[in-house]
Amino acid sequence: MPITLWIRKLPVYVIVLLAFLLFVFPFALLLLNAFKSNAEIIESPMSFPTTFHFENFKLAIDQMNYFGSLLNTVFITLTSVLIILLFSSMTAHYFVRNRTRFNNGMFLLMVSSMIIPFQAIMIPLVSVYGKMLGWISGAPHPTLIFMYIGFGTPLAVFIYHGFIKSVPLELEQASLIDGCNGRQTFFKIVLPIVLPTSVTIGILHVLWIWNDFLLPLIVLQNAGKAYLTLPLAIQVFKDIYSTDYSKFLPGILLTIMPVLIIYLFVQRFIIQGVTQGAVK
Repeated sequence: MPITLWIRKLPVYVIVLLAFLLFVFPFALLLLNAFKSNAEIIESPMSFPTTFHFENFKLAIDQMNYFGSLLNTVFITLTSVLIILLFSSMTAHYFVRNRTRFNNGMFLLMVSSMIIPFQAIMIPLVSVYGKMLGWISGAPHPTLIFMYIGFGTPLAVFIYHGFIKSVPLELEQASLIDGCNGRQTFFKIVLPIVLPTSVTIGILHVLWIWNDFLLPLIVLQNAGKAYLTLPLAIQVFKDIYSTDYSKFLPGILLTIMPVLIIYLFVQRFIIQGVTQGAVK
């Protein structure tokens, strides 16, 4: 690269480097302190550990019931996301291909529900599904999944709706001429075309459900330790007046690592989904 061109691009490189350091710094600080003792974390959180306490991770895994909470989180997240993807894609396809006043009204009603803050319906949810129906105490995990489907479907339908409109209707008509019925046309023609969109929506919802704290707290707080998800399980290291950071920080690291690894493997699909929408 010519030196003049390099000098002209130097401000861009500096800005990108500063942005990178800004985003990496919290994770680096978390990783740095996960191997320290509690006293060392409080005294000097910015320094390197004098001794690496690898037992912090073992103690965190044992005390937070890590593998049980991980299994709960995986089950709730995958079940919710798969149902959201299936129902939302079918609903959006129906809305796009059947443009009636009723369907348009239902689509607008569904999309407008996204502006309702969760805090506004938090107490009614507990009242209806807890006291009146008894679902929260009787079936905490299915109730939580049911709520995630309700809260996650509007955004997924909205995104799918925009992408499915770009799918040529002639492709579906050709498949019908070739002998496919409506269900086969959707699953064999439409769904593969919007696969990048499905991955994008799936990752967005996985990140949301995996890291969610408030809704699981409402539903699972009285269900017992065996039902907790990872964001709730790490709260065992926090007390009213103190926090055991030597176990709390490794617990946070163990909580975010699975979804971070998944994101690194599927990030190209997210970029493909975004660029597909930009081109179309």
